[in-house]
Amino acid sequence: MAGRVHQINVSPGGVPKLPVEEAYVSASGVKGDRQANRRLHGGPDKAVCLYSMEVIEALRAEGHSIFAGAAGENLTLEGVDWSRVVPGARLRVGPVLLAVTAPTNPCHQNAGWFVDGNFGRMHQRRHPGWSRMYAEVLEEGLVRTGDRAEILEGDQ
Repeated sequence: MAGRVHQINVSPGGVPKLPVEEAYVSASGVKGDRQANRRLHGGPDKAVCLYSMEVIEALRAEGHSIFAGAAGENLTLEGVDWSRVVPGARLRVGPVLLAVTAPTNPCHQNAGWFVDGNFGRMHQRRHPGWSRMYAEVLEEGLVRTGDRAEILEGDQ
């Protein structure tokens, strides 16, 4: 089952990242986006940060004020089985081919979106399946809001 790109997010550094209708995604990242801390974020294996709209909605249902782009993700995906978005999985997002490399570590910059500042709520080891994911770009291209997003068969 395919999902779609709910939102594309960029910023000059920091969070929240703000929505844009389209962005070119290359091996060096999403055009128009910068990371405030290049030591921890970015680089070829962390070129794109992904998150699930369904996870964001579940966090909101718990009382957190998080929203698409708030956690610093570049691509907020909707309708994609997030339990399959794990290191080694490949996703086709519009014309772009991504390989998921690792879960992100939660950042204190996200504390404001969480009840009692508990940004660890999206920590992969403590709460498996609730983390954002990093990906490397295998095939570049222009991604637009609404583009098809799917996990390629054979990837778990």
